[in-house]
Amino acid sequence: MPISIIPPAPAPLPATQQHSDSDDEDGMDIDSLPTGHRSQATTSSIITPGQLVTQDPQWMRGHGTFTSASEDDNQTIRSTLAGTLQKTNKLLSIVPLRARYTPEIGDLVIGRIVEVQSRRWKVDVGAPLLATLQLSAINLPGGTLRKRTAVDELQIRQYFGEGELVVAEVQGLFQDGTAGLHTRSLRYGKLRNGYFMSVSGMGGGSGVVRAKRQIFTLQTRHRGVEVDVVLGVNGYIWLAKHAAAPVESKDVGVNRLEEAANASTTYSSQNDADIGPETRAEIARISGCIRHALVEGGVRVDEETVRRAYDAALELDELEGQAEYLGGERGRRIVEVVLGGG
Repeated sequence: MPISIIPPAPAPLPATQQHSDSDDEDGMDIDSLPTGHRSQATTSSIITPGQLVTQDPQWMRGHGTFTSASEDDNQTIRSTLAGTLQKTNKLLSIVPLRARYTPEIGDLVIGRIVEVQSRRWKVDVGAPLLATLQLSAINLPGGTLRKRTAVDELQIRQYFGEGELVVAEVQGLFQDGTAGLHTRSLRYGKLRNGYFMSVSGMGGGSGVVRAKRQIFTLQTRHRGVEVDVVLGVNGYIWLAKHAAAPVESKDVGVNRLEEAANASTTYSSQNDADIGPETRAEIARISGCIRHALVEGGVRVDEETVRRAYDAALELDELEGQAEYLGGERGRRIVEVVLGGG
């Protein structure tokens, strides 16, 4: 039987590239974008680098765009990234599909110690450059205002070592974009008794967003079982067994309170031995709600959506029985409940 060789047919163009020449000349229909929360609106279509956004001079260019003078001296705005168009009043910017974390002052972040130096630590927070945590920016036994001595420099590895996770706040930014961190708070410090996870998207849109509270405690269905949730703006999340905050008494001042906390458990690297199976199961459930429901569904991750997703997962367990996997069709139903509750 003879064999005939057929030349391959050209692949069809993706949906994002099937646009007419008139659309490329006139740009996008920006005026049709609805104005959402805080006067922001984002398109669902993907913009490619170099694509014309608009030629209307009333719009201002933002991040991810550049301007060029056309032949008729009209201002032309084009994209420099692959992402979605975001309109904030008269400002146009491009939200990239995937990008590393850009630190901003006041952000709560979770990082991993990658290098210990004489008076500082190098911390990986998912940014293009490693963040810096100075020895003078942490609480030490003896009070926050105690002078750092040579003994503290020799014992610097006893506070934070390589590979350990810390939660900190961005205190400042250097000229090269490096973030300076600090842990001068009872809420910050070394992370223990929990589970670390990383999600894509941060700062706005999908993934972890900036909110009023990044650290909160979630009440589970088991009586007495509480889970602490730490949502790092850099896309790192920590789920852990609830740790009771130290109680301030009349005989203990602020500095003495921090001294007692630091001396006891703040810099301990050992997990508690009494983490029960109920706590571990609830931590796994919350992580499944975040990863397989919210993130895969393109929903922002904050305190409100995490609580709604957890409640929706419990309702599905009562109706259909407990399931180990919260993705797929089950995850889509959780997302519908979360979005419908808003």
